[in-house]
Amino acid sequence: MAGGLIALLDDVAALVKLSAASLDDVAAGASRAGAKAAGVVIDDAAVTPKFVEGVSPKRELPIIERIALGSLVNKIVIILPIILLLSQFLPWLLTPLLMVGGTYLCFEGAEKVFEKLGWIAHHEKEAAGADTPADGAAAEKKIVRSAITTDFVLSCEIMVIALNEVAVESLTSRAVILIIVALAITLGVYGVVALIVKMDDIGLHLAKKDSPGPQRFGRFLVSAMPKLLTLLSVVGTFAMLWVGGHIILVGTDELGFHALYGFVHHLEVPAAAVPAIGGILGWVVNTVFSLILGAIWGGIVVAVIVGAKALFTANKKNNGEDHPEGEEHAAPRA
Repeated sequence: MAGGLIALLDDVAALVKLSAASLDDVAAGASRAGAKAAGVVIDDAAVTPKFVEGVSPKRELPIIERIALGSLVNKIVIILPIILLLSQFLPWLLTPLLMVGGTYLCFEGAEKVFEKLGWIAHHEKEAAGADTPADGAAAEKKIVRSAITTDFVLSCEIMVIALNEVAVESLTSRAVILIIVALAITLGVYGVVALIVKMDDIGLHLAKKDSPGPQRFGRFLVSAMPKLLTLLSVVGTFAMLWVGGHIILVGTDELGFHALYGFVHHLEVPAAAVPAIGGILGWVVNTVFSLILGAIWGGIVVAVIVGAKALFTANKKNNGEDHPEGEEHAAPRA
């Protein structure tokens, strides 16, 4: 009996160790996957506050809560099953899909840079419901629907990037890791968004206090919010170019075109060999060249899209001038 009990305890201990190792693997996988999606996450945090501009302060947090729930549905209910099936039955498709997402990141980042430099026309996505009362149910529904639609694109990129980092794990581990990433990123992003959105309200509340300390801090919060949004936008732009460029760099290598990755790796190796700071230097080299590649790749895509739009507009205008609406063509003379 004693021997049987000891054997059972040994089995339990082995099971606990196995479970702990599995949890460590899941945590490590979730950490790697979440880190690689950083560029999209920062951009998401910078974009979302714009959807509640002009909304009644009482409705800001409820709207953000609804957007966050919609984002979770996007990630876990819609996107997760599709990409898991692809990773299980069509894994070769993940690299091209990831490169499509990386190209979109490069395009978004390059477009923002070009707009800032004045090379292309600047356009802002208008907050939904701007032409209707901001506190109306219809306007609020429109805001939420528009934000969730925008989030879907960003969520696709986040989940595919995350999946690529844990593609070698088992199907169950992949599912668990991606659910953890989806929950952590969504809660983190929309928690930060809620804090940013209410920062000016908190500042105004503190500015009304009698003590000079809270007053100064309150005024600081109010004045800091626009600067914070600008900083987030700048960091998000560079992060998109970096992450998107790195995806293209690795993707081209995996598809058989080794020249780009080989060149960067050739420069990265001696930098990484420097004592004490080699790891940081190697990362800097890779990051800088990924950023440059992302800017070039995105710039090409922006140029193609802008050129195609210009040709389409010119062609449409010429067709309109040749055949004005309502004009009757004269009958040919006999």
